[in-house]
Amino acid sequence: MPYPTATPVADRQAPLLRQELQDRLDSLALAHRVPGAHLAVDTGTELISVHTGTADAATGRAYTADTAVPLGSVTKVYTAAAVLLLADDDDLDLDDPVASYVPELRELPEVTIRHLLGHTAGLPTGPDSDTAARTTASRYLSGLCTAQDALFAPGTGFSYSNAGYIAAGRLVELVTGMTWQEAVQALLLDPLGTEPAFLGEPAPARPGAVGHAVNTATGRLRPTHQNLAPVEAPAGALLAGALDLVDIGRALAGRSAVLPPGLAARMRRPEPGAAPGALADGWGLGVALFDQDGQRWCGHDGNAQGTSCHLRVEPESGVVVAFTGNSGGATKLWRDLVDDLPRLTGARVPTAPAPAHRGDPIALPECAGAYHNGPTEYLITLDADGRPTLSVDGDAPLPLVCYPDLTCDLVDPATGRLEPGGRFHRDPATGVIEHVQISGRAARRTSTV
Repeated sequence: MPYPTATPVADRQAPLLRQELQDRLDSLALAHRVPGAHLAVDTGTELISVHTGTADAATGRAYTADTAVPLGSVTKVYTAAAVLLLADDDDLDLDDPVASYVPELRELPEVTIRHLLGHTAGLPTGPDSDTAARTTASRYLSGLCTAQDALFAPGTGFSYSNAGYIAAGRLVELVTGMTWQEAVQALLLDPLGTEPAFLGEPAPARPGAVGHAVNTATGRLRPTHQNLAPVEAPAGALLAGALDLVDIGRALAGRSAVLPPGLAARMRRPEPGAAPGALADGWGLGVALFDQDGQRWCGHDGNAQGTSCHLRVEPESGVVVAFTGNSGGATKLWRDLVDDLPRLTGARVPTAPAPAHRGDPIALPECAGAYHNGPTEYLITLDADGRPTLSVDGDAPLPLVCYPDLTCDLVDPATGRLEPGGRFHRDPATGVIEHVQISGRAARRTSTV
């Protein structure tokens, strides 16, 4: 069947609207100190693409429509889609135990492939990239995917986990006999027309953006080093541009022959037990789900060292919005920019879960204790006034504001503003708080304070 191809608006109509969007992107990039950024919007019938600035602030190299950016966790969309394509070819079944393919998960025989892709496997997040760089995928998974480290029974909770996607990448390799990079290129990148580029390549085949951060002492931009470990590739190693993200977005909307519409619909279907809290309103197989004004969007966000990338898809209308930027400040730029998009998309583009109506704050002294996600410790203590504070791995504690539904907000110490934090979970049998979920990552209670 034929699939619609968007035609650039500037080629035939609405050049003023495109220029307004270009001007807005230029001004926001300056305001947020983002060297370069690219926004691409497919309205379902037309394509608008605007970009600005430099790919490398040190050299002044231009940020173009072809510039590839480290996507961070948006890579997971491609890994999940590759697994779905293998399932569509009957090479595996999503409800198979992962351990039947990946022996390193033999201590977790109830974890299925579906659990991995929906972050409902109960796996810890995993060690930092510097630590992961010193090991192999097999040792990484054997050391982390243990019964002792499991956060909850598979399918009963949500915890965003890079380890789950490292396991999914290992699954792809063992099933196809190729490396993850080779398999993703063959199954997705080549059919989509995306020129492959991965972190760690000695000679990248396409121009790439450098990540940037602001030096707090001098206020100057400085380049950042991408330190993703090789074993973490399936969770975050892909580089691509905003137009490439539009292509995978069209596939997620069922508008591309690369992903059959039924397969794309399976990726967008909410997974049981997936309650991601501050990350999204739900989760499918490899994609976050957002509810906005009666519409269900899907997509993913990704942050590498000094880059910020975002994808949103509304399947009913076919709208796809993709953004790449090469600074940590690009996340705020993205949030400001989407406020200008309703005229193009016909609807507001969600950047966060729908706000909850939770009532007035409450005291929750029973939440005090130590919680662990793998090696990461979340320590909740009470201040002099009996209010809870959160410290992660010994960092300075941040005040928590708790609500009757057991959700909580973090207080930004610089501005005093409330930021979505997560929620506590009680044991249904005893009523005792047994887990805390912060920014989508669950931690199991290991002691009281």
